[in-house]
Amino acid sequence: MTANSLSISQEYPHCITSNSRQVNVQIAQEEVYTFFIGIVNTMSPGEVLREFKTFFIDGLDLQYSHFIPGIYKIFLNDKEDDFHNTLKRCIYIIINTWKTQRKDKYIQELVELFAIKNLQVKANYFPAINICKSWLENFINSKDYQEIKLFAAKHDELHKGHWANRYTSYLLVAQSVNENNPREQQEAAKKLYRQIKEKYKFELAIYIARSQSAVSSTTRYKNPSGLGDNVLRLIKAIVLKKGAFSHENIANIFIKQTQGQTLEEFKISIEKYLFFSVDNQELVKTLRQQFAEILSLWKKDYNQEILTKELFLRTCNRVIDCFTTENGKEPSLLFILLLTQGHSLTLVIILLKTILISRNSRKHLEIKIAHLIRYYEKYPEDECQWVINFMEIFNITFAIYAENVEYNLIKMEEDQSSNPQLNLDAYRVFSQMKVDRQK
Repeated sequence: MTANSLSISQEYPHCITSNSRQVNVQIAQEEVYTFFIGIVNTMSPGEVLREFKTFFIDGLDLQYSHFIPGIYKIFLNDKEDDFHNTLKRCIYIIINTWKTQRKDKYIQELVELFAIKNLQVKANYFPAINICKSWLENFINSKDYQEIKLFAAKHDELHKGHWANRYTSYLLVAQSVNENNPREQQEAAKKLYRQIKEKYKFELAIYIARSQSAVSSTTRYKNPSGLGDNVLRLIKAIVLKKGAFSHENIANIFIKQTQGQTLEEFKISIEKYLFFSVDNQELVKTLRQQFAEILSLWKKDYNQEILTKELFLRTCNRVIDCFTTENGKEPSLLFILLLTQGHSLTLVIILLKTILISRNSRKHLEIKIAHLIRYYEKYPEDECQWVINFMEIFNITFAIYAENVEYNLIKMEEDQSSNPQLNLDAYRVFSQMKVDRQK
């Protein structure tokens, strides 16, 4: 153990045990954070792991121990929450730095430090040791620790186990914007989110290219979606919407036409825009009526205000709430209505059209998706197929329209019909990178 770690783990306990004074916990925490920031940038990963183990585990990992790690003595006066948050931030200081340095394999070793059976063995004669062990056990069983394990898992492992693991990227967005999380956790979540998104886009583009090649073996390419071989037909149907009457062009026209409108006028306009060209007219009638009622009641006092950029953004965010979850806990009525009647693609297109007029609403949408995943993850996969189908279509549609890859449909065979939707097999999808647009 280094001299620095000795000073932090030993100096503060003397202050704690003194009856005349108590250590300032916040100052102690900052010193611990500064220490880990220093060593993770100067020491080898092995040395960092040893220092971390010295701080938080050594002594508690023995079946019979008389030794309380000094860091625990800072918090023993009923400050388990402070200990929990200190441990969490120290872990993310290490994870965030190692993510930047591409030392991912050591993050797994960091997580595995907690997999010691003796941490759960209680001491017979040392109540303080039992308190420390229970704190560590509570941390291991917490949601925070489950989130930490996401950073230790390999990309392929993220998709194993529970069905919700396939949509980890949205849970990471929620982590990255949660101001209650330490800064290092937010940064680490952003980095892993980008990695997962980029890998999905790359795998989707490669799958499309190779699955359409007669010389490619089906064992040589991976379908990143959960929709099976039908995904290619879905992609073609989505890409067909590009062109003069594409969702993007219509969105641009809508933005220009609604400039200078009042909020009340904009509510009417966005309702027409979102439901324009939806196929099922009977469904449209029911949906429009319910959506119009919800939106009309929102911000009624501002109805005569001229639409500003801020009000435009807040209205689009409110639209997203209506079609996902309004309280961040349960799914909205419109979400349930659309999906239970088998209209996943219709819902996805409505959400896409909202993002195409308000790209700054993208993060808000992804957070709402994370809330929905958290709500449904308590149900088994066979009861959530309609939600999973929605998620897969959502991922593919947004990869086609809202990312930095351009997809085009090229006719390869002559057919008798002027409507390409009647013979999608006559077309091939091509993808290429494009210049990033402001989101």
